[in-house]
Amino acid sequence: MGDPRGFMTVDRQTWSERDPGERIGDWNEFHLELPVAGLQAQGSRCMDCGVPFCHTGDLIANMAAGCPVQNLIPEWNDLVYRGHWREALDRLHKTNNFPEFTGRVCPAPCEGSCVLGIHEPPVTIKQIECSIIDKGFEEGWVVSNPPGVRTGKKVAVVGSGPSGLACAAQLNKAGHEVTVFERADRIGGLLMYGIPNMKLDKQKVVQRRVDLMASEGVTFKTSVEVGKDLPAKQLMSDFDAVVLCVGATRPNDFFAKTPGRDLKGIHFAMEFLTKNTKSLLDSKHEDGQYISAAGKDVIVIGGGDTGTDCIGTSLRHGCQSLVTFEIVPQPPIERAANNPWPQWPRVLRVDYGHEEAAAKFDYSRVKGKELPGDPREFSIQTSEFVGDSDGNLTGVRTVRVDWSKPQKNGPPFTVVEGSEQEWPCDLIFMALGFSGPEHLIAEELGVSTDGRSNFAADYGKYTTSVDGLFAAGDCRRGQSLVVWAINEGREAARECDRFLMGSTMLP
Repeated sequence: MGDPRGFMTVDRQTWSERDPGERIGDWNEFHLELPVAGLQAQGSRCMDCGVPFCHTGDLIANMAAGCPVQNLIPEWNDLVYRGHWREALDRLHKTNNFPEFTGRVCPAPCEGSCVLGIHEPPVTIKQIECSIIDKGFEEGWVVSNPPGVRTGKKVAVVGSGPSGLACAAQLNKAGHEVTVFERADRIGGLLMYGIPNMKLDKQKVVQRRVDLMASEGVTFKTSVEVGKDLPAKQLMSDFDAVVLCVGATRPNDFFAKTPGRDLKGIHFAMEFLTKNTKSLLDSKHEDGQYISAAGKDVIVIGGGDTGTDCIGTSLRHGCQSLVTFEIVPQPPIERAANNPWPQWPRVLRVDYGHEEAAAKFDYSRVKGKELPGDPREFSIQTSEFVGDSDGNLTGVRTVRVDWSKPQKNGPPFTVVEGSEQEWPCDLIFMALGFSGPEHLIAEELGVSTDGRSNFAADYGKYTTSVDGLFAAGDCRRGQSLVVWAINEGREAARECDRFLMGSTMLP
């Protein structure tokens, strides 16, 4: 630790952002870099704690705590403080194949477990991570590094999201011939089509890494859906091992039995986000092959990152109004007593989409609004979708719920009597999470599934019920974070390498 008083003398500072009213006019990334001197000062706040909880990922109270890829955070914080950026990049790449992804889209469970965060704002870990890798690319330090020797073994990776790419990168590093199969027309999975461009630039960031991997020898095949375009059994016979990294892509539909669910104008969030990004990349939206929120009254049901992305996307389309419903109560501003450090802090966060909505619309006039200037309505349940005679969505009816009064042998809340309300809307986007992977490949190969319908494979081993077939990422653990997907992809590559060679040098 270069400055033993850094955490006492330097205040936390994060990257600044473009003005919300300005940035909703384009699809460019909205973060602005901190100057180098500012980043070094932030690195000095890392306090050389006796046990750094930030860099060892675990699940505490069923939430991520610390870094799932075991980033050497105190080390590269100190190196940045000292100005040793090249060495910091080397440390960063030891544990994380894609820090340019996690530095932009990870919710930073490392910061939630920062020891300094017990009493002071935590170290700006995510910002420093992103700045290290961005500087590495700018300086030309990140270059193609193909393996010197090939093993002669062939491995197929199905799915090109963060788990599949991490797995492919590690297996290629071990010298195997790796082919990645992706059913979409572009490589990247969730990174390409599930996360909007303003959070993660597709050409400058995602495609740049894909091109680098291709130059290192990884083969990518797009528009190939294993189980349809290519039989899964043929894949098993053509390759020495196969790793399934197909994600959890079956959306939850908690409103399947809600009156009016079949009205036109109700969409799953990922359908909206995927079509938007594809049309943006294909034609800058000139082809019209996307769900436009322009001039529409939009309601987003569900929170989290996906719900926020629906907000930001709708605003950039030019929606007429926007509100988002969350059935859960509003989180506290600060940690509650039942949410102690180093758990992930369950506190109220204002994300980029919330800031943008508040900049465009006046929410202070909404009757009963708890948070003036915020698009979210908490403790609210959708009871009915309303439509016209042509089957078009025109509104939604809701009730308020009271979580302090759980029902015996029923839901953990009670409907508030007299709280019925009708909201006008033309579009509803359901950001309700995912129920697990699609089962086409599993059914063809006879892969066992667990009680949550995920592919059954123990964490740390990743072996399925089929010899030579591995599973990693969301298709194995269920819907999770990008950083957990990278963790599982790396570890699955290690176990696949062990299966092929009898031993492994992969971490």
